[in-house]
Amino acid sequence: MGRELSRNFQIAPSILSADFARLGDEVRAVIAAGADLIHFDVMDNHYVPNLTIGPMVCSAIKPHVGTTPIDVHLMVKPVDAIIPEFAKAGANIISFHPEASEHIDRTIALIRDCGCRPGLVFNPATPLSYLDYTLDKLDLVLLMSVNPGFGGQKFIEGVLPKITEVRQRIDACGKPILLEVDGGIKADNIAKVAAAGADTFVAGSAVYGAKDYAAAIGDMRKALAGL
Repeated sequence: MGRELSRNFQIAPSILSADFARLGDEVRAVIAAGADLIHFDVMDNHYVPNLTIGPMVCSAIKPHVGTTPIDVHLMVKPVDAIIPEFAKAGANIISFHPEASEHIDRTIALIRDCGCRPGLVFNPATPLSYLDYTLDKLDLVLLMSVNPGFGGQKFIEGVLPKITEVRQRIDACGKPILLEVDGGIKADNIAKVAAAGADTFVAGSAVYGAKDYAAAIGDMRKALAGL
């Protein structure tokens, strides 16, 4: 699944911070720079206070990603109806918020039935108790380290203990479940997020806001190299 770092760390640039006038070029550029996943944020101006992109854009970038997986984060409510559309559009991983689903198990099963890998997303204030009955059904747990809706926010330090708790749950489960963190990730804090237990890191403005994408991703790899 994409390029692996030591301890299987993966970096997932978020295209929400890309130049949409050149989106295909932007996707190819971050993959060439070393991206392991392409993170695709979907907001509906209902569940979160912003309106972003849908399946048509996912389908449009699919020819540009090669074998790099598209990691779709759905911040929409209701959520079930849109899942098959993203699966058809080429998503590889689809994650959703438990608060957005009327039946969490059914939504997880729908994602898998559509041929994608399911993930569950936790806002900073969302309790981890949702994992009590779902973790063994998941391929990804995504912890938000900002409150979703807008890019460029600062990392919420209080999420670090939550990352550690989820890492303990995943290790106890014994499944190869990705632990992804999204929000305020950059070269100067990625190591402590990894030390807390994360293995996959969403970086939007930290990558797409840099003049040199390869240097930005390279700085993150260097920070992770000692772990």
